[in-house]
Amino acid sequence: MAVKEDVYYEGGPHIGELLFNIMLAFTLICIPLTVGAIVRALWLRYRITSRRISITGGWMGRDRTDIIYGEIAKVVTVPRGLGAWGDMVLTLKDGSRIEMRAVPNFRDVYDYVTDKISPAAKVASGAAGAV
Repeated sequence: MAVKEDVYYEGGPHIGELLFNIMLAFTLICIPLTVGAIVRALWLRYRITSRRISITGGWMGRDRTDIIYGEIAKVVTVPRGLGAWGDMVLTLKDGSRIEMRAVPNFRDVYDYVTDKISPAAKVASGAAGAV
């Protein structure tokens, strides 16, 4: 019997990151940051469900990474855009790290993810926004 998978969030990075980087492009030095933000806005997608986190990205959205909550050892968040969005770094039990950039409502997403991870990972993660 298959367990139902409820979708908590499905979508791309926060639009504010794109707008902020477009404004920075006028300095010319920040054009590479703007290009990165445009690529993320076009092809990066997050899908956070009751069973896993799926990240689709890369050039033309061809790369996909699936993480089940049991693999996560630690979650760290960094607020961006005056707290409107934030970055999340998921450290897995094998030591690898997966970065989720410009996550909308990252505090709520952090709370949802930490509800799903092991008690030891919750202790290692600490509070949202703590580095």
